[in-house]
Amino acid sequence: MTSTASMDNAPAALNGVAPLPHLGVIKVEGEDAARFLHGQLTQDFALLGPSEARLAAFCSAKGRMQASFVGFRRGPDQVLLVCSRDVLPATLKRLTMFVLRAKARLSDATAEFQLFGLVGEPAAALAGPGSAPWSKTDRGTATVVVLYPAGGQPRALWLAPAGEAAPEGAALAAGLWAWSEVRSGIAWISQPIFEAFVPQMLNYESVDGVNFKKGCYPGQEVVARSQFRGTLKRRAYLAHAEASMAAGQEIFAAADPGQPCGLVAQAAAAPAGGFDAIVSLQISAAETGALRLGAADGPALSLLPLPYSLRDDI
Repeated sequence: MTSTASMDNAPAALNGVAPLPHLGVIKVEGEDAARFLHGQLTQDFALLGPSEARLAAFCSAKGRMQASFVGFRRGPDQVLLVCSRDVLPATLKRLTMFVLRAKARLSDATAEFQLFGLVGEPAAALAGPGSAPWSKTDRGTATVVVLYPAGGQPRALWLAPAGEAAPEGAALAAGLWAWSEVRSGIAWISQPIFEAFVPQMLNYESVDGVNFKKGCYPGQEVVARSQFRGTLKRRAYLAHAEASMAAGQEIFAAADPGQPCGLVAQAAAAPAGGFDAIVSLQISAAETGALRLGAADGPALSLLPLPYSLRDDI
């Protein structure tokens, strides 16, 4: 069953600037920085230009996502990776293990920078009207990356050295920014969903988070096989429930109540009531409907339209 109720209440509320303390920054420096990341992540960093950013994932050998990033250059030999703060320490440690002879140095640079989320008028003013997702603009010492929109409103990520003045705009409540993240349909990997999904289970291939033409990276064979051999059985969807939702909660379907058919990837309170979430579901369960949160007799879950199209021509 698909509902549109939660999708009609957003745009006026989504306008302003919010600090993002839940995100952290990994700094990769050295003449091999981009080349090193190219061999570790799902996206092409070897050809990363100064006006581009990348959505990318770091996977296990089994193709399961351990972290996700928005990555971009801050100089010819420096790349910054913005990720969920709760997975940063383990991700930094594991990435560092792969450096070997590469001329690249990795560090936790979270304290060196400040991050803000922009939505509505502030995003349009700094990123420029009609800017494509994952485009990047430098504004003095600040970097602005265009994100996928939410509720028809433009969104952007703003990063600048610690101590710089915050971007101009009305203050946006943290909960509304979190809701805009959910409404964009693109989930960040956080600790509750560590190694829960291959990238396509969160639609990363449809939002430029996977490049199938680049060389090898950890888990690449599994990710490619899921794409080209028709083995993918799960997709990401937007969903609404009147009950609270949180990342890591299981979802059940009436057709098979004995085992979960999906997982909540990211959730936030909806301004009009209830919660919205990005959920990864078995495609068959999504088509059948009658979804429940937490247990076979848990709160009802209704699906909402995705804000982007799934790609089948990769």
